[in-house]
Amino acid sequence: MVRYVPRLADGQRVRLAWPLALFRLNHIFWPLDPSTGKWGRYLDRALAVLGCLIFVQHNDAELRYLRAEASNLNMDAFLTGMPTYLILVEAQFRSLHVLLHFEELQRFLQRFYTTIYIDPRAEPDMFRRVDGQMLINRLVSAMYGAVISGYLISPVLSVINRRKDFLYSMVFPFDTEPLAVFVPLLLSNVWVGIVIDSMMFGETSLLCELIVHLNGRYLLLKRDLEESIQRILAERRRPQMARQLKELIIATLRQNVALNQFGEQLEAQYTVRVFIMFAFAAGLLCALSFKAYTNPMANYIYAIWFGAKTVELLSLGQLGSSLAYTTDSLGSMYYHTHWEQVLEQSSNPLETLRLLRLIQLAIEMNSRPFYVTGLKYFRVSLQAGLKILQASFSYFTFLTSMQRRQLSN
Repeated sequence: MVRYVPRLADGQRVRLAWPLALFRLNHIFWPLDPSTGKWGRYLDRALAVLGCLIFVQHNDAELRYLRAEASNLNMDAFLTGMPTYLILVEAQFRSLHVLLHFEELQRFLQRFYTTIYIDPRAEPDMFRRVDGQMLINRLVSAMYGAVISGYLISPVLSVINRRKDFLYSMVFPFDTEPLAVFVPLLLSNVWVGIVIDSMMFGETSLLCELIVHLNGRYLLLKRDLEESIQRILAERRRPQMARQLKELIIATLRQNVALNQFGEQLEAQYTVRVFIMFAFAAGLLCALSFKAYTNPMANYIYAIWFGAKTVELLSLGQLGSSLAYTTDSLGSMYYHTHWEQVLEQSSNPLETLRLLRLIQLAIEMNSRPFYVTGLKYFRVSLQAGLKILQASFSYFTFLTSMQRRQLSN
């Protein structure tokens, strides 16, 4: 049972960055390799079902804790368990969507790495450019690693202090004191933390990589078109100039359409999960900021988590805006093909007319920018990230005012 191994078109294995290399080990969110046999697929599905059942058990235990603290009107204790519960529910929705589209995800990733991923051997400069845009995302991954390490150190502290504490705020409907019950539950805590943490930084890293490499392909398309046009103008074969430019634009349009189709596949694959991610973001940031604000030293994990989520949203939004800007400029790319110089120098009026009609068609095909969206409800952009931060700050001020009212009473 082997997870899918990304390879380029020539069979060369892709060297994944460390966040994606860790994410590839996540058996719920990363698809199987096509060579996996029937029994291996059955085993993988069985493990996925077992993982979903563990998620449900944790959901029940954490919800019991929240209900108990809400009935006691203990807002601080209630918000202690809120971040982990929100990210657990988010992970349940996202994992369910992935498992329902596992085969499509594998085919999608295979197409990405064979046709879209920029080969560092063929385009070293462009690869360094797009890889540099992933540095912030890798910083976010490191911050998420610090968050989960803060939770995973709890069992060690429990052993030192001779206590039986779980990693998260939970209330089980049965006695958890016997070691035969406590140890499996604690191990399930660790498993859930690792799976969800790798989901948080891994899937965002993959989405960012998809966006930056697609954007890089559009930039390469523009570069290659400009270089080819300069060669046509330099050769100056007057009877053939219009036909040469027309054939060049047709070849470029075919590549353009292929990139647009991949963008549509990217949208279809991620629109639901992006919607889920952004839908939970405001509430999660609100709870994290409140806990970090009330007691920064004791709740340093919440402060790091808040910083990671904030930078994640802004960096993802910035990459989405960059892709939209690039695709929005494609229409002007076809307009600035120096067709007026070809028109002036060409001696073939019929080919010139066909060229003008082709340029008009190319401009119309690229009249709208491409955005990754969340179920068409919002666009992944820097503006969307800022709006989520603004909403979370509004919730935060509401909670602080409620806390002051409780303290005054």
